[in-house]
Amino acid sequence: MAGADVLRAVSLVRTAFADVPDDGWDRPAGTLSWTCWETMEHMADDLFAYAGQIAVPDSPEDTYVPFAWRPLREGGPANTIFVEAKSGTLGLLRSLSACGAMLAAVVDAAPASRRGYHPYGVSDPEGFAAMGVVEVLVHAWDVADSVNRAWTPPADLCRGVLDRLFVEVPEHDDPWLVLLWATGRAELPGRAARTSWRWDGRPPAQR
Repeated sequence: MAGADVLRAVSLVRTAFADVPDDGWDRPAGTLSWTCWETMEHMADDLFAYAGQIAVPDSPEDTYVPFAWRPLREGGPANTIFVEAKSGTLGLLRSLSACGAMLAAVVDAAPASRRGYHPYGVSDPEGFAAMGVVEVLVHAWDVADSVNRAWTPPADLCRGVLDRLFVEVPEHDDPWLVLLWATGRAELPGRAARTSWRWDGRPPAQR
């Protein structure tokens, strides 16, 4: 996966949620303990953090780049990136786009040999692009029902994530449903929803 995939995922979110009222983000995001606003902030924060992990040639492979991060409230996401509440929906989505653009630019500029830390496997630029896309796709699903918006991302984008990060999931003709199952959000025929899960971010040659 590449920077264009990250930009595409973010653009789809902006289109899907552009008309959510400014006061429509305070309800819980699906089954998460975060609000929809906090979940969108977390999404932006992931994109920013992933960019940081592969932005420099001496990125550590045993820990995160040391950006300071913290929650704003007990039980909220621990982020570096927070969005001014007064900026409303447009500000929230612009912030998401900015972080997505950072990740996309770094992914495309970094050499394929670049590595960065993630607890699910030290990864390369392509892997961090896929991680950014999966964060956007599944957290948008967490938010969508709560803000009464439809959300079904394109099959090829879902397939790209599965092929890069979830290589051992079952074959199915609906890659979006498989991705939801792989991330503990849905059942597949004959398979219960997962109660624990993780992806494998390592480059394919190192698995």
